[in-house]
Amino acid sequence: MVRVTDDGIFDAPIDKVWKYVDDGMMHNHTSFKMTNVLEQKGNMLTVQAEVNNPGGKGTHKETWKFVFNRPKGFDFEYLSGPMKGSRHTHSYTAMGNRTKVEVVGDFRAEGMDDAATKKAVLAYFQEVFAEDSAALKKYK
Repeated sequence: MVRVTDDGIFDAPIDKVWKYVDDGMMHNHTSFKMTNVLEQKGNMLTVQAEVNNPGGKGTHKETWKFVFNRPKGFDFEYLSGPMKGSRHTHSYTAMGNRTKVEVVGDFRAEGMDDAATKKAVLAYFQEVFAEDSAALKKYK
């Protein structure tokens, strides 16, 4: 496992960020899309996602678990797939019309050493953050 931390600031108030998060099945990303809700109990949500394979050749399915801790953030765990056992926490801090997000987690990836895993996770977070930032600007 390798510890990864990252942060960024969304140009949107925290209530808009949470509304966007709540529409999780409706907003997708270049690297994945959530396809099915498998279980929903209280603040816990388990979903199936279709994830692009490295190198862009095909896709595979993964199972993810979210535990929402409003308004603070959420915990995320990979239940299946090449990152099974990896976990991270997204923490939100309201800053008026902006929202700071901090991500901290422990990651493993099949077939990758710690340095390569960290590099891949940070690139993934950068991509998803950029897509979410752009989407939040258009989101009502």
